[in-house]
Amino acid sequence: MPPTSPTTPPRPFDVTEVFPQLAPLARTATRLHPRPGSPTPQDSSVGGPLLWPADEPWPHCEESHVVDGLNLAPSPASVRLRRHLLAAQRVRSLTEEEQQALLRMAPRRRAPGQPPAGPPEGPMAMLPVAQLHARDVPDLNPPQGADVLQVLWCPFDHPIMPRTVLFWRDAAAVTDILTAPPEPPAMQFHDYLPEPCLLHPEQVTDYPDHLELSKELQGRLTDWSVWHASDAVGSAMPHLRASFERDFEEELSEADESDLSSFLPQYYDNELAGAPGWKVGGWPRWGATDPRPRTCPDCGHAMDALLTIATFEDDDDSSWQPYEPSGQRSAGSDAYDPGQPTKVQIGSGYAQQLYICPASPRHRHLELMH
Repeated sequence: MPPTSPTTPPRPFDVTEVFPQLAPLARTATRLHPRPGSPTPQDSSVGGPLLWPADEPWPHCEESHVVDGLNLAPSPASVRLRRHLLAAQRVRSLTEEEQQALLRMAPRRRAPGQPPAGPPEGPMAMLPVAQLHARDVPDLNPPQGADVLQVLWCPFDHPIMPRTVLFWRDAAAVTDILTAPPEPPAMQFHDYLPEPCLLHPEQVTDYPDHLELSKELQGRLTDWSVWHASDAVGSAMPHLRASFERDFEEELSEADESDLSSFLPQYYDNELAGAPGWKVGGWPRWGATDPRPRTCPDCGHAMDALLTIATFEDDDDSSWQPYEPSGQRSAGSDAYDPGQPTKVQIGSGYAQQLYICPASPRHRHLELMH
């Protein structure tokens, strides 16, 4: 029977059969599987309207906002209109007026002789990033008295990615909802406006990045003889071989020890360790930087992974790519990029990882680029 929601395929093999030391390090994570839609304030969503009390002030960023003086800073309204026109262009010819509007809104650099763009003045209204209900997301673990998490951000880098704020609340306590929240007059980049998406949460099992393992276990991960001797790996050998030959452009049977010791930890990280994409909990995937300590700035306690805000859900050839419900994909104006359904981009294609202190939800959270 085809799946009724995005479903992660089984891992190529059970990695704990080859490396049993990983078993106690397993953590559950909830892949959010965002898909463009029309969420309501009552839904779990990315980029959707929030269940925000009408009598509660909307958060604003009070910090300074710097623009590079080259790229023109778009407004949320102009980004939405541009996305709408690009979607319409897939199924019909645009009118002359629409074509001119699309040209005016295309991301571009400042023309020669054009005065540099100045930073927006005054406090900056924040944008909704995610709303997560505990009923939908089993790894959310809200503090007592709360059952929904709301994440917003300032759509300017502080200093290398948007600054986020977190709000935990009791959904039942919100009876009068703010229907027209303020928006910032401009954003540093058009990809800091998340596309409204409904979520299809799915719980999976994560293991640590190889750089977060003991030196002894890291050594075993690079040892091809350990992999090759395992019956568990045997069933996944075609996938492993294809991955190696794609990355190294040579036959696996001809690989030398140096290539294998480089490839095996990479294969483990990409296919067996932490799930990619937007997720709650689990283990982080590292790439932009090596792992670093995640300690609470207020009490020094080790922090827990809360939310991964990812540029990409997965690669086209990734074994993490989910099975999709039959007939769900469209080639019309509502078509979307399955690798980047939220249209968010962090840095050059990285992820923004949020961590919280388990000792107190009132402690400051931590943001890292991965």
